[in-house]
Amino acid sequence: MSRGLRWTSDDTEIWRLAWPALGALVAEPLYVLADTAIVGRIGTPQLGGLAVASSILLTAHAMFVFLAYGTTAAVARLLGAGEHRRAAHQAVQSIWLALAAGVVLAVIGFVLAPTLVDALGGDDPEVLHNALVYLRISLFGLPAMLVMLAGVGYLRGVQDTKRPFAVALGSAVGNFLLEVVLVYGFDQGIGASALSTVVAQTAAAAVFVWWIKQAVARHQVNLRPDPVAIRRLAIAGWDLLIRTSAMRAGLTVTVAIAARIGTDDLAAHQIVFEIWTILALILDAVAIAGQALIGLALGANQPERARTLGRRMIGWGAVSGVMTGVVVLALSPLLPHVFTSDGAVIALAAFLLLHVGFGQPVAGVVFALDGVLIGAGDLRFLAVAMIGAGAVLVCGGLLVVAAGAGIGWLWAALHAWMATRLVLMLWRFSGSAWQVTGADR
Repeated sequence: MSRGLRWTSDDTEIWRLAWPALGALVAEPLYVLADTAIVGRIGTPQLGGLAVASSILLTAHAMFVFLAYGTTAAVARLLGAGEHRRAAHQAVQSIWLALAAGVVLAVIGFVLAPTLVDALGGDDPEVLHNALVYLRISLFGLPAMLVMLAGVGYLRGVQDTKRPFAVALGSAVGNFLLEVVLVYGFDQGIGASALSTVVAQTAAAAVFVWWIKQAVARHQVNLRPDPVAIRRLAIAGWDLLIRTSAMRAGLTVTVAIAARIGTDDLAAHQIVFEIWTILALILDAVAIAGQALIGLALGANQPERARTLGRRMIGWGAVSGVMTGVVVLALSPLLPHVFTSDGAVIALAAFLLLHVGFGQPVAGVVFALDGVLIGAGDLRFLAVAMIGAGAVLVCGGLLVVAAGAGIGWLWAALHAWMATRLVLMLWRFSGSAWQVTGADR
C-alpha cells in the first residue's frame, strides 16, 4: 500500500463502507440459496425448473446492475460538489428509469418466457413447466428488483452502506420465512417459492423508495420524471451494460468450452466457478467503497485525494485477494466434497481450486480498480477494456478446443483474461484521464 502497512484515516473510510457492503453482497445470494434449498425438497423436476428460470433472472439482474453502479458514482460526485438537491433529483430519476425498464422487461419476458425456457431447459416437459411457472411469477417482481438496485445506488452514493445491508438481510430472511410457510405449510409448490421472492423484493423496494422520498422532501425535489435526466442516466448505463454483457459473454463461452472437454470437466468447472463467483462478491466490497469515495473526491475537485484513495484500495484489494486465496488453497481438498460425491469430479475440482487460489490476489486488485474507475465515471474505457479482455478469453478458449487441451488450460485462459484487465486498468489508473473533477463528468 502507498503508505506501507500503517493504518490511516483513508483506511477507516474505506472499511466503514466496505464492511456493510460485504454483508449486503453476501446476503444477496441468499434469495437463490433459500429457493434452491426449499424447492429441492419438493422434487427434482422443480429444482431443474428453478435452475433454468433462475439463470434467466440472474442474467437480467447482472445486465441492469448499472442502475446501482451508475447511480452510486453520479450521486457521490454530486455530493462531493455540494449539490445535494441534484443528488436527490438523480435518485428520483434513477427510480423512474428502473421502474420503466423493469415494466418493459417484465412484459417482454412474460411474452418470450416459453421461448427462453425451451432454449435453456432441455426436453423434459416437467422441468419446462416448472421453469415457466417460476419465471412468469418472478417477472412480477422484476420492476421492484430494479428499483432496489437504484435505491442501493443512491444510498451508497451518499456514503451509506449500512441501510442497504439491513434491507438485504431483512428481505432475505423474510423471503425464507414466507417461503417455508407457503411451500410447506400450504403445499403451494414452486409457484409459492417465486411469489415469496416477489413479495420480499417489493417490500424491499418500498423501503428504498420511502428513504429516497425523505431525501426528496428534505431538498424539495420534484417527483415527476425528467426525460433529459433519464436519458443521461440511460446513456451512462449503456457503457456499463456493454461492459457487463462482454463479461457475461466471455464467461458463458467458458461453460460451452468446458462442456466440449468432457462431462466431468464441466461439472468440476461449474462447482469451481460458483465458488469463484462467491469470492468475487467478497472482493467486490472494496470496489463498492471505491465507487462511493472516488466519486465524492472528484466531485469535490480533489483529484490527488482520489488517486491516494485509489492506491489504498488497490492495496486492500491485493491484501483481500491474498487472504481469500490462502483460504481457498487450504480448503481445496475439502470444498468439492460439499458439492458432489463423484470421485473424478472431486479430483478435477480440487485441481481447479488451485487455479482460483493463486489467482485471487490479481482478482482483488482488478475488482478494486473496477470500483475506482466506475466511481470516476470512466465507463467508456471500462466497456472497451472489457471487450478487449473478453476477446483474449474467447481466443484462449478456442485455442484450448483446437489443441484438445484439458480443463486446466481453460482456466489458464481465464488467468489471461484477468491479467489483461489488470494491465489495462493499471495503465488507465497511472494516467490522469480518469481524474475528471466537478459535479458532472
